[in-house]
Amino acid sequence: MAKHIRNMNELAKALQPVMLGMVDELAERVYETLNYFLQEYYNSYDPKSYRRQYDFLRSAVKVEPKVKGNKVIASVYIDTDSMSNYYNATGKQVVAWASQGKHGGLDTGSNTPHVWDDTMKETVDNGELLKLAIEYLKSRGISVRN
Repeated sequence: MAKHIRNMNELAKALQPVMLGMVDELAERVYETLNYFLQEYYNSYDPKSYRRQYDFLRSAVKVEPKVKGNKVIASVYIDTDSMSNYYNATGKQVVAWASQGKHGGLDTGSNTPHVWDDTMKETVDNGELLKLAIEYLKSRGISVRN
């Protein structure tokens, strides 16, 4: 059934459910990729001198999309406040090391992923999210030229 849209406010309102769904799908892709690299980070090193608490592994957070003004936004991030079990390091420091491919500040080998940077490379930098957005919009009957 065709909708008759007479102004930009009506257009924004008509597109809002589509945009919420698309942003949710894109955020889910980033969240899944982040969790993949967190797991790979843990798999890349087997500590001999301490027992893991797995706080960092479970630190990924996805916030459901919300409408803010004329935008739909969602967030995916690493919750550094949830990482309180580290000796002589803050959650922020652990994340900084992991983004450099280090465990506890040590370079333990070349197979350690750079958790956040690799997540961005595999979702944003390589155009994956843009492709997913285009596919999503087309699947909802919205004509998109790329």
